[in-house]
Amino acid sequence: MSNDEITEPLAGNRGYIQHSMIWMYLPLIMNQPTTKSWHEVRTAFQQIWGYEDFRPPQGEIVSSLLAQKDALIIMPTGGGKSICFQLPALLQTGLTLVVSPLVALMENQVQELRESHQKAALLHSELPSSQRRATLQALEGQQLRLLYLSPETLLSAPVWERLCHPQLQINGLILDEAHCLVQWGDTFRPAYRRLGAVRPALLKSKPPGTKISIAAFTATADPSAQKIIQTVLQLQQPEIFRLNPYRPNLHPSVRIAWTPRGRKQQLLKFIQNRLQQSGLVYVRTRRDSEDLAQWLAEMGFATASYHAGLGATERREVEASWLSGKIPFVVCTCAFGMGINKSDVRWIAHFHAPHLLSEYVQEIGRAGRDGKPAQALTLVSEPTGWLDSGDKQRQEFFQQQMRSQQQIAQQLVKKLPKQGEVNAVTRQFPEGATALALLHSNGQLNWLDPFHYTIGQKAGNQQPTQLHAAKQMQQYLTTKQCRWQFLLNAFGFDKEAANLRCGHCDNCRQ
Repeated sequence: MSNDEITEPLAGNRGYIQHSMIWMYLPLIMNQPTTKSWHEVRTAFQQIWGYEDFRPPQGEIVSSLLAQKDALIIMPTGGGKSICFQLPALLQTGLTLVVSPLVALMENQVQELRESHQKAALLHSELPSSQRRATLQALEGQQLRLLYLSPETLLSAPVWERLCHPQLQINGLILDEAHCLVQWGDTFRPAYRRLGAVRPALLKSKPPGTKISIAAFTATADPSAQKIIQTVLQLQQPEIFRLNPYRPNLHPSVRIAWTPRGRKQQLLKFIQNRLQQSGLVYVRTRRDSEDLAQWLAEMGFATASYHAGLGATERREVEASWLSGKIPFVVCTCAFGMGINKSDVRWIAHFHAPHLLSEYVQEIGRAGRDGKPAQALTLVSEPTGWLDSGDKQRQEFFQQQMRSQQQIAQQLVKKLPKQGEVNAVTRQFPEGATALALLHSNGQLNWLDPFHYTIGQKAGNQQPTQLHAAKQMQQYLTTKQCRWQFLLNAFGFDKEAANLRCGHCDNCRQ
């Protein structure tokens, strides 16, 4: 079969299409750094995405990934991160795995790639079995360049078995939205903590001399998070690309809402002043999302609730309605936003503040991607919590949850075998996977491979990362200094923060 007869599976397993668009750019040497002229790289970039040229530092990142170097990339939301790993993957023979946290994020990226006839597919638990089978067959037949999957799907038996096939060429592992490893890896998504064992395990099954690079991409990682990402993924002499998150067109402000009723009224007034503009309202829980969306609908607004508990079809409908402008804003949890591109979002309202500063910067970064002014309002209870204890209760619940999970992990240490297998542990102990992730975070546990662990030394005295990050968020909400200066300092851009007064946050304006 010639190159131009290679086929790719279509979405929904409707059949196969033939094309030859990208094959002219593929290297002939198996699993070697791609030796493309820069002219060829740019030509592929222009043909696939239609842009004239890269934005700094996209070109440098593409070069680094084509040379199969490990990398850590921190670029603001809307900075064009996905192109940086998609293009190198499409220019190489073999497969690049993209580990992504959310189904919506995977679906959006794969849909865009397929619209330009690229060999991309995704695997997740909500897929119909026919589509899952078609993707696994395409994987076996080496017909894919990019495969998107969650950490949990990557480590599931049917997928892992195929990835370990000696003949399957894997060039790289991309961790998209890498801050999720830090935010969720200890407790909510423990599979993230096992990702560092993936490369060594895959290499054992591949021919000698095989190289698999790892690159982590995120919009937000403070120095502590950067260190955790590098350590967990076992990055080897990574090239680090850091762009600071400052956006001169984004105007953050924090306002006190004295009572629960006052909070709703402030939000109402804020939205009424922006009736024709696109925005997002962020809340903490699914229930909050549904209740607030219902109340705003009763007030006469066209809106919808969005959270991870909705089915795939419902989520797609809400996204499409918002992207098309049919509904001007969505009331959502943190499940909405990652990878969803809408350039003209004029405002973000946090009805509840996020627990973590990295979440906050991610979420306000959805606004003003077109470079025009955008507002980011956060509503908070007054500090004592006497009139409205909601914020205080949310913070205390979060902190108590963190401490409780640590205690469970330490109690489980006494019961767990010193060497064991993760699935056996989770069958015996409901909290087993989370406990193993926390023990790894504390330096008490090593992964022998993605499925087997060994427990070693006693826990250090370290405070859970999440508690430190939550404290930082509280400091941001109450600071009197320039908010952008605070954020730049928090994310390790001290030099850029040194003399900054943005002039457009609430503190500077006062």
